[in-house]
Amino acid sequence: MDYEALLGCVGMASISVRPGDTSVALGINDLSVVASMAIVNVIESACSAAVIDLLDIGETTQTASIALEILTTVTVGEELRATARCIEIDDTLFTFEAEVTHLNRTIATAEVQRRLVDRVSYMARIAAERINS
Repeated sequence: MDYEALLGCVGMASISVRPGDTSVALGINDLSVVASMAIVNVIESACSAAVIDLLDIGETTQTASIALEILTTVTVGEELRATARCIEIDDTLFTFEAEVTHLNRTIATAEVQRRLVDRVSYMARIAAERINS
């Protein structure tokens, strides 16, 4: 992996909010607005898009933590756009700053940490943990 190219890389993702993406559909509350998990999903997609072309064969990233601030919300049918930029690299931990917008409004901001993992050994470890539990 080219760590120098990774720092500052940007990824984008978007979703159109569907009825199943709402808080009421997910049982969070009785509001028919986009659920926080749908916002997290589009942010994670943007982070993945930022690094996908820079990873070596067999490498991927897994979310380690997300600090999310939701500033406002949208309803069904609205489009959310997420942008994520890698701002720090600490060994195998990548930190992104992300923003979710609708038209010219900022819907949410986040700081996301994703860990670089080898896909095969990661899945083997998960399978071993499942067998042992």
